[in-house]
Amino acid sequence: MKVAVVGAGVVGVASAHALAERGHDVTVYDRRTEIASDASASTGGLIAPGHSYAWASPGAPAMLVRSLLGAQTSIRVTPRLDAALIRWGVRFLRECTPGRSQANTLAKFALAAYSQRLTDELAAREGIEFCHTDRGVLYLYRDEAELAAAERKSMLLRDHGRVQNTLGPDEIAALEPALAHGRTGFAGAIHDVTDASGDPQRFAAGLAETCRRLGVEFRLGTDVTGMVTDGSRVTHLSTPDGDIRAEAIVVAAGAASPLLTRTMGVSIPVYPAKGYSITAPLKDPSRAPRLGGIDERTLVAWSPFGDRIRMSATAEFVGYDRSFTPADFAGIVAAGDELFPGVVDWDNAHHRTGLRPMTPDGPPLIGPGRHENLYFNTGHGHIGWTMACGSARMLADLMDGRRPDLDPTPYAPVLRRRHR
Repeated sequence: MKVAVVGAGVVGVASAHALAERGHDVTVYDRRTEIASDASASTGGLIAPGHSYAWASPGAPAMLVRSLLGAQTSIRVTPRLDAALIRWGVRFLRECTPGRSQANTLAKFALAAYSQRLTDELAAREGIEFCHTDRGVLYLYRDEAELAAAERKSMLLRDHGRVQNTLGPDEIAALEPALAHGRTGFAGAIHDVTDASGDPQRFAAGLAETCRRLGVEFRLGTDVTGMVTDGSRVTHLSTPDGDIRAEAIVVAAGAASPLLTRTMGVSIPVYPAKGYSITAPLKDPSRAPRLGGIDERTLVAWSPFGDRIRMSATAEFVGYDRSFTPADFAGIVAAGDELFPGVVDWDNAHHRTGLRPMTPDGPPLIGPGRHENLYFNTGHGHIGWTMACGSARMLADLMDGRRPDLDPTPYAPVLRRRHR
């Protein structure tokens, strides 16, 4: 089958690979000129099934109110007349019940854990080097009350097989000596022993080379501006250079996905959350962190990328605005200096924003839409890197009429549009 995949981020490349392995004739289109150079290049880098908690939770509405009143919260919303955000927000609030939050968390966790296993297998089989660390991830808490709350929260994942150990200050320093030099103390940490980290852009670039060997064509610098339908099928994709026709269309365009589907009158529940990240060289590699982590007070995340470090924070709901000022990164720099003083070369750092495609409930959209040749693999939110390979395998199974390893119902785009 001739398949057009729209989007060359880590999810789109993984989708192309999974389909090409099954013998499909795949072409990938992206308006950017480099593989995985948008959201995939600005994530924190964590491969974190152990942090799969749904953002729509019983505590989220109070955080959103504080944000609307001007407080500095980890999820920020700027008051604005945006019909898409209002619709998305209403659906988000409906998901903030304890039962819905737990169900969504478990759906995210199942896909993330499955995907991590496939990522490891694929990287080993194809020899893809992507600054991988596999000694777990630290989730750090600054006071006893926060740590106790985290332990209660983690029981959901522990009850479903995740190994997460509670560490005291001395155990934190033994596991991650870099934190022993920090200017702040921690009451304790949750150490997910099988979480990991790695550079998604490097992984996607390596996987793209495997794709090319399988016959996949990448048409980068191609701006897909619209989708045209005859009512039952997508007849073609529109670009400034002409129409694209294929037997099947996969929308894996991240935060741009709803803009694309809107051109044929289809609304999907995906909205962008702007994240900020810094990638910087190391001034003192001997004191740099050896594993990834999150300071849960500031929600600054980090991952070691060889002779560099990636640090990220914040989710800001401001539509498709990608702009930034130096002040937007002040919190990341302050946290970096507190955690790893003298380690990061801020003067030669690369700053960027990325738009994370968020669904109101949390799980991504994977599978067929209401048009018979249209498929989705989008809406992966803050752990899209973690979910990429698992989502791609599920998509390929569904397109081939196979039964996926996981129940696809929680990720079904049509059900989510109609009932949530």
